[in-house]
Amino acid sequence: MYAEAIKSIKAVEDEAAQAKLAAQQQARDSIEEAERSGQDAVSATLLRAESEVAHMMRQADQKAADEAVELASTTANREAAMRARAERNR
Repeated sequence: MYAEAIKSIKAVEDEAAQAKLAAQQQARDSIEEAERSGQDAVSATLLRAESEVAHMMRQADQKAADEAVELASTTANREAAMRARAERNR
């Protein structure tokens, strides 16, 4: 009878140890999956941010070019007006 009780207790302890190992492995797997998921989210966010920055840079370059053309045009008009006045004042 004692042998049966000891075997039964040993079996329960073995089952508990196996359940504990399985739970630990599941926890490790869950942590790894969460880390992978987090890294994927960070990578996706970084790619999106880089794309947005590139788009903003293109817009800024275009705006600067447009303003340079406008400034050059305004400067050319002022220069022509000043030349015309200078010619009249001769």
